[in-house]
Amino acid sequence: MDMVKIAVLGIAGILTSLFLREWKTQFSVLISMATCMLIFFCVVTRMQSMADVFSQMTQYIAIRESYLQILLKIVGISYVADFASNICKDAGFSAVAGQIELSGKITVLAVSTPIVLALLNTITEYLK
Repeated sequence: MDMVKIAVLGIAGILTSLFLREWKTQFSVLISMATCMLIFFCVVTRMQSMADVFSQMTQYIAIRESYLQILLKIVGISYVADFASNICKDAGFSAVAGQIELSGKITVLAVSTPIVLALLNTITEYLK
């Protein structure tokens, strides 16, 4: 049911933005950005329940909690970078959007380094 609310919010924001585009272009962009932010905050409230599920997963399988925290950070970085990039593209700043996407990719790479090193360590131990 929440997805229906989010879809209706998005469609209402787009229609309002399109309606205002003919008279006030700057308001059209602001409404589009506000709609994106409202949808984003609706989704962020669900992140706590996902964190709880990941916490339960550590009880069932033998995996370090720090690895799950890193995975959550990677997902968060990806969503924030995509969100900000799409807003910049919508406002007509595709160069800034590209830089945000690049920064997000580099940040994900930097954050995921401990997992990659642990994987390489496991492979090395297995091959010995």
